[in-house]
Amino acid sequence: MALCWITGLVTGLAALHFLQKKFFPYFWVDLRYLLKVARYGLLLEAYKKTGHVVTVVDRFIQQAQRVPDKAFIIFHGDVHTYRDVDRRSNRVSHCFLKHTSLKKGDTVAMLMNNEPDFLNVWFGLAKLGCLVAFLNYNIRSRSLLHCFHSCGAKILIVGADLLDSLEEILPSLQEDNIAVWVMAKESSLPGVNTVLDKLDSVTDEPVPAHLRFVGSTNATTLYIFTSGTTGLPKAAVISQLQALRGAAGMWAFGGNPDDIIYVTLPLYHSAASLIGIGGCVYLGATCVLRKKFSASQFWIDCKKNNVTVFQYIGELCRYLCKQPVREGEKDHKVRMAVGNGVRSDVWKEFLARFGNIKMCELYGATEGNICFMNHTGKIGSVGRTGFFYKLAFPFELIKYDIQKDEPTKNKHGWCESVKKGETGLLLSKVNHSNPFFGYAGNKIHTTKKLMCDVFKKGDVYFNTGDLMMQDHNNFLYFRDRIGDTFRWKGENVATTEVSDIIGMLDFIQEANVYGVSVSGHEGKVGMASIILKPDQSLNLKRIFEHCTAYLPAYAFPRFLRLQENMEVTGTFKQQKFRLVEQGFDPSAISDPLYFLDDSKQSYLPMTKDIYDKITNGLLKL
Repeated sequence: MALCWITGLVTGLAALHFLQKKFFPYFWVDLRYLLKVARYGLLLEAYKKTGHVVTVVDRFIQQAQRVPDKAFIIFHGDVHTYRDVDRRSNRVSHCFLKHTSLKKGDTVAMLMNNEPDFLNVWFGLAKLGCLVAFLNYNIRSRSLLHCFHSCGAKILIVGADLLDSLEEILPSLQEDNIAVWVMAKESSLPGVNTVLDKLDSVTDEPVPAHLRFVGSTNATTLYIFTSGTTGLPKAAVISQLQALRGAAGMWAFGGNPDDIIYVTLPLYHSAASLIGIGGCVYLGATCVLRKKFSASQFWIDCKKNNVTVFQYIGELCRYLCKQPVREGEKDHKVRMAVGNGVRSDVWKEFLARFGNIKMCELYGATEGNICFMNHTGKIGSVGRTGFFYKLAFPFELIKYDIQKDEPTKNKHGWCESVKKGETGLLLSKVNHSNPFFGYAGNKIHTTKKLMCDVFKKGDVYFNTGDLMMQDHNNFLYFRDRIGDTFRWKGENVATTEVSDIIGMLDFIQEANVYGVSVSGHEGKVGMASIILKPDQSLNLKRIFEHCTAYLPAYAFPRFLRLQENMEVTGTFKQQKFRLVEQGFDPSAISDPLYFLDDSKQSYLPMTKDIYDKITNGLLKL
């Protein structure tokens, strides 16, 4: 009798296991992930109830006490322990306490490359209770000044290797009585203060803990700049809630304290700072930091430093796949990669060539209030959702008319959700648990990112500007961006900003900038349709020189199209849809086309031969 009972139990369990594998293949991996999300969510709720937030910097101080001698940052061979960074950041705190009038709640802007002192300054200022703005070191002159002023910063701290960018804006800053500090022992620039010579004369003892005390997860901690969809870069408000969620990303994907995490992305980006550095701090792991990504040195660095996890963007993976094949490419300890934007074909090629690495694709915007994580490793998907996840982070995919560039509405004036398998615009509900913090000093742009009365009177959603598709197994896939932004070289390019810059030239009447797809490349390549002023001629050399002076390299239009008339919509907006579809093929377009030749430092007429070389991958963009 007992044997029959045991046999029946085993048979039943086997049947359940078979049914689970067949109909619910992701049950256990989903459950583990959801339990982690729920556990961390309860921790954040506890912070809200107690009115005492354990911030990323608090967590770092805890780790420095717990594992003081453990390597925190390895930078081009130099090792900085948790104790080293804690003490040096204390010195930064005392330096600015002694030599400035900075107080809790003030904003300080940083213009620095990837280096250990980026973290020492960031953490040192955070220990004073200051808000920190990360400036993009690629931007110059007018855009850089705009970024500085938009976040209300009182002080600018500049890396010693970025003095060229500083010189362009220094007179304007000094006119506004802005104090400028450079990470050097001495400076030849008049009126500029130096930091390094003062660090040795101050203590490395902790500053009073009450200075960094935070009572709300909604409190602002950082400003990170995003080009968004229109105009000049905007200072996205990063709350303690967003910083804490970002810091838990590596852990949620399966990171552990023994991991050695390789970060080559710029620290002014939320991916590297919030997920990369924040993730290392949360885990108590080690970060191998590199000043800039190098495809040829990537695997050498990974092997030399025993890297187990690295951060990526789609372009990074593609660059690695384009490198010449070498012996022993699977001979490394990397087990996991965390990032976003890798195409399915590159994803497959990457795994086939470099080994069984768990690719943890995620989706999220710097200023957004929603994030998706592909915790299963399914190729091509940016994340996975389900009933419980949608309860915690409610979102909708709505019908969107790409040609009219607006949501489709039914006869009652409400938006409609798409069916599974259909592409729709991703909206994320704004509520108490998932607030939208917007942009510093820019109420208009903050309001523009919100959609109200979407499905009923009074509802509010964050408009991501991204077209997504959810399949029948609840995997999500990124399809495209709407509006006036495209992505190139891992950066968002705001077309109106580029149009405004080109429009400064005295012979240009109007410029319409958009992104075009190029086979074999991530994102879209910049193209500008231009109209000349009457009786003016096209000066290609001046356009090149002007773009180099005012735009970061990733925002240069690689193609120009000379038109006689600019197409506009019924509401007088520039029409981009047809131009994007037509691309840059000289055999299909009667208008004169031009290509940016870096070697000639000018634009040259586009020929069929150049077009073929670009589309066949023989000409580098």
